[in-house]
Amino acid sequence: MNKLFITKNAEETRKFAEDFAKKILKIKYKKAVIIGLIGELGSGKTVFAQGFARGLGIKENIVSPTFVLMRIYALRVLHYARFIHIDAYRFKKAKELSDLGFKDLARDSRNIILIEWADKVRRILPKNHIEIKFGHISDNKRKITIGRLSDCDK
Repeated sequence: MNKLFITKNAEETRKFAEDFAKKILKIKYKKAVIIGLIGELGSGKTVFAQGFARGLGIKENIVSPTFVLMRIYALRVLHYARFIHIDAYRFKKAKELSDLGFKDLARDSRNIILIEWADKVRRILPKNHIEIKFGHISDNKRKITIGRLSDCDK
């Protein structure tokens, strides 16, 4: 079941993501939590990632790992040890995600993995990942649709 949310500006998107991260932290999953962000350029994916990281307790400035592909942040929270931020924008093939050791990362229940441009690697993501779609409504207003939440493997 999809849930639709509207944010009016970047700070609302960050706050929404921060609250979403806090909900994720309350649940213990059998495998890594995998969140795929989908949307066109400038639709709010990186802003969401920044708020999500803040909700996980990360104090560092979060920038999209477009050129390094993946950044790993240590977490000091119950159940989870790492936040892994991946940007698939430059991937030509979904296999490039596997080349980063994704299968091992996805098996580790202490990981929370957030992937920007997840549509580029969707075919190798586990079916129970959380998919979040972003769309423009106006210059600052965004439509955020969260899907596949009920399918998460707790």
